[in-house]
Amino acid sequence: MHGPASPGWLLVALCAATGAYCLLRMRSTVGEQRRAAGGEALMGFGMAAMAVPAAVLSPPRWTWLVYTAVFGTAALRALWAARTGRHHLHHLMGAFSMAYMASAMAAAPAHHHGSSGSGVPLLTTALLLYFTGYVLLSGVRLVSVPALVTGGGVRTGAPAWGERPELARACRLSMGIATLAMLITL
Repeated sequence: MHGPASPGWLLVALCAATGAYCLLRMRSTVGEQRRAAGGEALMGFGMAAMAVPAAVLSPPRWTWLVYTAVFGTAALRALWAARTGRHHLHHLMGAFSMAYMASAMAAAPAHHHGSSGSGVPLLTTALLLYFTGYVLLSGVRLVSVPALVTGGGVRTGAPAWGERPELARACRLSMGIATLAMLITL
């Protein structure tokens, strides 16, 4: 998570912009979309905070424990919500992976963030495979988002920023890419 400074700042900017857009999506008139956007905003801003390059800010251990608690709670909430629909399972995977990364950072010595040279843990590998598949599938789905048309085939007025499905998918794709990048540097 704390690799070179330039890619780190790009990751911070991407995650913060994604979180800000998710806040706009919270103005949706559909309750389920609002709740999903709220969870995604938390993930975006949390990922931005966790991706700040260590050369700029090396947070104390307790910060990583707070991140673990926040994302662990979000994972439990997503697990509870998953009983009503399988689309919540991705939120569960995202929150769990963030809690996992934060706990790994809390357990790492203060001077060294990363693997101990003993290889990549099995859980990290499984999360890398999941998010690689998710990013590839999301990219394909983003390309195939249908245009908004009515019965006569004429496009009505542009939907509000919070109601655009292609932007919501792009938001999810960017967070998947960011999670993948953070897992790689773990």
